[in-house]
This record gives sequence, structure tokens and C-alpha cells, in this order.
Amino acid sequence: MNESTTSAPVRLRVAVPTPQHAGLAGLLDYEHLHPLPPGALVRVPLGRRQVLGVVWDDDGHGEAPVVIKPVADVLALPPLDAAWRALLAFAAAYYQRGLGEMAVSALPSALQALDNTQLARRLRRAPTPRTARNAGAQAAAQAPVLNAGQAAAVAAVQSQLALPPEAPRPPMLLWGVTGSGKTEVYLHAAELALGQGRQVLVLVPEINLTPQLEARFAARFGAERIATLHSGLTPPQRLRHWLAAHAGTADIVLGTRLAVLASLPRLGLVVVDEEHDASFKAQDGARQSARDLAVLRAHQARVPVLLGSATPSLESWHHASQGRYLRLDLPERAAGGALPTLRVLDLSQQQRPKGLRGPGATPPPVAQALLDAIEQRRQRGEQSLLLLNRRGYAPVLHCGACAWKSACPHCTAWRVFHKSDRTLRCHHCGFTERVPRACPDCGNQDIAPIGRGTERLEEQLQGLLPEARIARLDADTTSQVGSLERQLAAVHAGDVDVLVGTQMIAKGHDFQRVTLVAALNPDGLLFSSDFRAPERLFALLLQAAGRAGRDGARSEMWLQTDQPKHPLYQALARHDYPAFAASQLAERQAAGLPPYAHLALLRADSKDPDTAPAFLQAAAEAGQALSGEWPITWYPPVPHPVARVADHWRWQMLVESPQRAPLQRVLAQWVPELHALRRAHKGLARWAIDVDPSAI
Repeated sequence: MNESTTSAPVRLRVAVPTPQHAGLAGLLDYEHLHPLPPGALVRVPLGRRQVLGVVWDDDGHGEAPVVIKPVADVLALPPLDAAWRALLAFAAAYYQRGLGEMAVSALPSALQALDNTQLARRLRRAPTPRTARNAGAQAAAQAPVLNAGQAAAVAAVQSQLALPPEAPRPPMLLWGVTGSGKTEVYLHAAELALGQGRQVLVLVPEINLTPQLEARFAARFGAERIATLHSGLTPPQRLRHWLAAHAGTADIVLGTRLAVLASLPRLGLVVVDEEHDASFKAQDGARQSARDLAVLRAHQARVPVLLGSATPSLESWHHASQGRYLRLDLPERAAGGALPTLRVLDLSQQQRPKGLRGPGATPPPVAQALLDAIEQRRQRGEQSLLLLNRRGYAPVLHCGACAWKSACPHCTAWRVFHKSDRTLRCHHCGFTERVPRACPDCGNQDIAPIGRGTERLEEQLQGLLPEARIARLDADTTSQVGSLERQLAAVHAGDVDVLVGTQMIAKGHDFQRVTLVAALNPDGLLFSSDFRAPERLFALLLQAAGRAGRDGARSEMWLQTDQPKHPLYQALARHDYPAFAASQLAERQAAGLPPYAHLALLRADSKDPDTAPAFLQAAAEAGQALSGEWPITWYPPVPHPVARVADHWRWQMLVESPQRAPLQRVLAQWVPELHALRRAHKGLARWAIDVDPSAI
């Protein structure tokens, strides 16, 4: 044979991030001189640019056009395995997104710009994992003795790890009161999986929870064995950690919701901490639920999944009550001691402290009895937490002469007054201006703040408790790199007497000196139109209460409210999550709401107020024609709760079905219709389907 003769190019099916509006959601054809395995990472031409792509299994639907573009480059990395591809294929289909868009969004963006020499250099920097024997020896040497509940939970994980691959493994719901030692169960479960030479995936809902949990895992297993994945990393950092996970040199991958789609070739255990948290549901892009994908991933890989929470989501609680999940209970605190006692302060009956005079002064932030309790704890060297779930100084500035308020010119929302930099800032679109010297409408110089945010609460408390060391923890004070870690270290070191913050302080933190937690005026969620609001409020308050008394000391949770007799607060006083969950599930069942129904939201934005609702109405008519006899309800379009953001009018339409499968079939047929409808509605800025929405 002539040496110059070459074989015919091989056709490859490649998942690439095609624009959604192009209607090319499937695989595209490319050619290469040699066969490439499914999962290989490539760079391919798409239009006038080169994009990252993943060679996919041939689905048999590829056509043979006259010209097929060649693969530009093949990345010298191990292929993404079949389990990863199956997970991404399911996620793309379920959340109604393009396969290439879903797959490539799960990869670090820095892969796009690196050549193979640069990749090889980064791979050489990855640490070599220790042997399973050494890992087990280190963990055993540092592990505390488990109580009966913890030991039973670890035994359940061990039983599932010992099952043959084909055996079913029901998800495990670890329901433990706050301070019951759920993290220690995670550590022991991880030790068992690592002892089998497997990788462990640990998910947390928010970035600010990663440092503390990472420190616990690093102390037990060694920092060099851990890769972290979250949106706070720089592109090079995310690439380094992703490569360690993909190459198998990281034994533990810990991160937020984006970590659920990391490549883990030796996956042996999945842990989801605070599984109830709404942050696991993405609010843009594919809008996937990391908790649900974690359960699916564990099922596909035939490995255990452990969902932990003191206040499980009602969906998970319902699954456990129906026997689909295995419930593991931790009814006692690991350090002993009772749960915090709840004291409800009826604001209409409380005498408030004096002080805080001047234009725009609001009533003092705390009742006198609560102020006295905080001071008593300060004098004993104990700490207090005050929860106010609103950042900034005040929600709005107001002119008493003409009733002007600091509305955002681009949103149907108020601009929040931030006193530290004297700005009015919209928390929806980011529009920021300096505070005017006088009312823009009438020139009155006496404009004043109304209401209270964490910044104002901190200032007012400093005036009421001049000897107290007061700190604030919210998105404004933790925006700089390392600021969160520094502030948490100060709290742990005892350099703070009173910590003021938003919900950021309520989740997952292990503050040993805190003996009092107070929630100030949380009543707003009691009257929200969102059916999930009571569930979120109960979880927030119970989680906040759990920050107190974690070292076994006697502790209290104070609640300032105008609704002291509300059933939610009564259940909270008893720390009775089962009773609260039972009442909420009964209401959901009567109303035909999740988990007894399945929902999807179609959202649409437009510059003018009429295009988005017109698009949604046409979409509803198209959907009704597709649903036929299936029991699917198409609700009329309604404005979003914040109807205008950044000069775009936002509308949404709810679709409901008692069964998941018919809804999924109709949604899949509906998407092409929506692409066509968008072309007919020229003023439409964007549209998106949100499957299993977290809020409506």
C-alpha cells in the first residue's frame, strides 16, 4: 500500500453550545482523521468561532451533509465517562435545554483557551492521592466517638456501600436537630467510601458555608485531597480543581450547586448538606436543582446519597414518609444540652427603650427585654446573634413634604439606602446613585430613611449598647476576598459580642459561644403569595435558633413579632418540624401543589409592557393544542412579583400537571413551538422554561 494513502475521515457526533434561538439543540456532525471515544473533549468550528465540544455517543440521527467541518483540536484529557454523559443527557432533557449548552456549561471555561502543552503542565501539578490504608488510619486517629444515632446513620451508609452494584439504594434522609452532629456522620461516611478507593462528592448550598466544612474535611483527611468548586473561584482556580476531580487525583470534591456536574470517575458517595436550601435551585441558565441531580447521579452510579437537614424540604420529607427515602434520625444534640427555648415578644405589648431621636428616626430595633438579655450575655462573655433578613441601611428614602420615595427608575422596586458610601442602590438591577442633598421633586432637604436594614440595625445597637463589640455579616461586608473568613474567625475567637446579619448567619455555622439568637420582625413571609414561603420561614428560623447553645450551654431564641399566635411560631416553639411538615403537606395536597403536583413556569421579558404577555398567551394556546387529553392546566399569564427589572417587563405563566411524565412529554414538544413564536414576537427579549420552580 502507498504510504501517502490515508483512511477516510471519521464522522463524529459532538455536543456543542449552540445558541438556543438557533433551534440546534441536538448533536452536530464533525469529522476527524481518527476515531475518538465518546466523552473526548475537542475544539470545533461553530460559525466564525471555535468552541469547546464533547464527543457524544452516536444517536443514529445524524444526517450526512455535503460538507462536514473538521475537528480543530483534541484535548489531551481522559474522556468524560458514560455516567457523566448520561447525567448531562438527562438534565438537558428534563430541564428543556440544549445538550451541548448543558454539557459545556458544566466544564471550566478556561479549557477553551489552553493547548495540550499547557494542559499537561497543569495536570502534572495535581497531587497524587494517598493510599486507602493511610487515609483510613488518619481518619480513625482523629474521629470522635459517635453517639447511638450517629452510629446508626453511619452503619446505614456502610450497608449501602457493601451492596452489589445492581442492588437498589434508596436515598437516605439524615434528619437531625441543629447541633446533632450531621457533619461527623458525613466525615465517617466519607471515610468508608475513601477506604474503598472511591471519590466523595459533598454539596453545600452557598459559598460562605464552604470554608468551615472544607476545614473539617481537611483536618480529617488532608487538604491536598480536596478539590473545591464554586462560583467564587477564578477561572484558573476552577480549572485546577476540576482537573483534579476529573483525573481522579482529588478524593473529595466539595462545592456549591455547580459541583454536582463535576467529572468524578471514581464516585462512591454523594452528600448534600442543608438539602432543603433554595440555593440548590439555579435561577438562570438551565435552572437545574443540584439536590435533585445529586439524587439522580447517585442512582445512576449505584452509590449511596445522604441528604442532611434539620428542616428537610417537604418533597424529601414526603418521599421518606412514602418509603421512597430511608429516614435516619438524630434527635439529640451531639454536645448534649437542650435545644434553645423560644421566647415570643408581642411587639404590641412590649415597652421599647428610649433614644434614637432625629429626623426619620424609627422605633428602636429591639424590645427592652431583649436588649437586657443581650447585655446580660455580654457581661457573661457570651455572644448573641440578631437576624434581620434585609441588608443596607434602610429599604427606602422618603420625603415628608411631597411623599417622594427612592424608586428605581429602571425597576418596580425601591432603591435601598446604604449609609456607608451614601448611595441609593437597586438590589435588582444594580443601578446606583449618590444620595441627593434634597428631594429631587420638591427640593425639601429633610429626606429621611424609612425602615431598617442590617447596616442601620448595627448602628442603632451600637448606640443602645455602647460597650458591646458589634459586627455585621451580610453580602455588603463579605464582598472582598477573604472578608468572610476574617469575620467568622473574629466571632470564633470571641472578639464579637453581638453579630448582626441576614440569613447568611443562620446556616451551618458552629458558633460555640452563642447562647442567644433573635429574629427581628420576620412576619413578612407569613403573608407571601409564594406557597413555599412558610416552609422557608420555618427553616430559616429553626436553623437560626440552632446557632445557639451548640456547646451544651443553656440558650434561647427570641422572636419579635406582631403575630405571636401564628401556628408556624407555635410549632417553632416546640421545635416540632414533623407537625409543621404534616400541616403544610395537608395544605399542599388539598390545593394540588408539589409534591402532589408538578409545575413548570414559562417566563418572558420584553422592553415594552405588551410583548411578553402576548407571547405567553400565544404559548399557552400552542401548549393546550399539544396537551390534548392529558390532565395539564395552563394558567393565564401574570406579571412577575417584581414586574420590571432593568427596563424589562417580566411576565410568567404556570403549567401544572398531577403527573410528571405527561408534563415532560408536552414540554419537549412545546419548545420548538416557542422558538417559532419568539420569531413572531419581535420585541421579546428572552424566554425560559423553569421546571420544578422554587418560587412562583
